[in-house]
This record gives sequence, C-alpha cells and structure tokens, in this order.
Amino acid sequence: MNVTTAADVVMAAGPLLGGAGTSGLALANGVVLLAGLRGSDRVKLNRDKAGLLGIGLGTLSSTANTVLSQFSDGAAQIPTALVQGGAFGSVGMGGVALSLTATIFLFKWKKLIIPAFLGTGAGVIYAEAGGIWAIGQNVLLMAANAVGAL
Repeated sequence: MNVTTAADVVMAAGPLLGGAGTSGLALANGVVLLAGLRGSDRVKLNRDKAGLLGIGLGTLSSTANTVLSQFSDGAAQIPTALVQGGAFGSVGMGGVALSLTATIFLFKWKKLIIPAFLGTGAGVIYAEAGGIWAIGQNVLLMAANAVGAL
C-alpha cells in the first residue's frame, strides 16, 4: 500500500525552513496531533480537527517512506479489510473511502484517538481510491511542496 507520486521528495533548501521534506512535515503534523490528543494548552482538538490532522498525517507519511509510512499503511489496512471483507458485497476503494469518511465525521467520538487513527488510514485510502478522493491528497501535497520551498 505504498503510494508514490511526483511529490515523493518535497525538499528545498529555502531560507525560512531550511530543508523541509515530506518526512519532516509528516513528523511535525504527527507531533501536533499527538500534542492535541495528549492534552495541550496550545492544541485544542475536536472530532473534525483530529480527523483532518489524521488525514494530513496519512497523506504526508505515505509518501515519506519512513516508519510513519508503515504506520499509515497499517492504519489503512484495518478499515479496508473490514469493509472489503465480503460482508458488504463488492465494495471498491471508493466505497471504502466514502464509508471511512462518514465514520470519521458523522459519529460523536468520546476518544479522539479513533477519528485521528481512522483519518491516518483515510489519507492512504484516498490516494488508492483515486477520483475525487485523490483531489484532496493532491492539494495537500502541492501545499506541502510550497511549504517545503519556503
């Protein structure tokens, strides 16, 4: 489930951030998410923010080829196996992406780790599903490229 795109290496030695690659951006995103989940006076999370930060982490880490990419790939395999297991019929990756998005953003979660974890998997699944799901991934990777160039 390793996703490779033209933005695999987002690296620029710009004056503001030095060299920021997708691995660095994924790590920073993960630290922000972890701070919010663990409780921080600077990072306040709700369901939507936790899900979106998880999606960002999954998208960035899937192209980073690091231990974070293994984590995001593992997070993507769980909902894929549950939905595509045959009990729901012939569900393609678009159906997995749709059901995962509904699960993240429609339920009221008491533990924000769940939408964060599901979002991490969704970042990978969106790329695999293609179509409209990949638009968000492409926008995020273009923004990461712009940040990497700062």
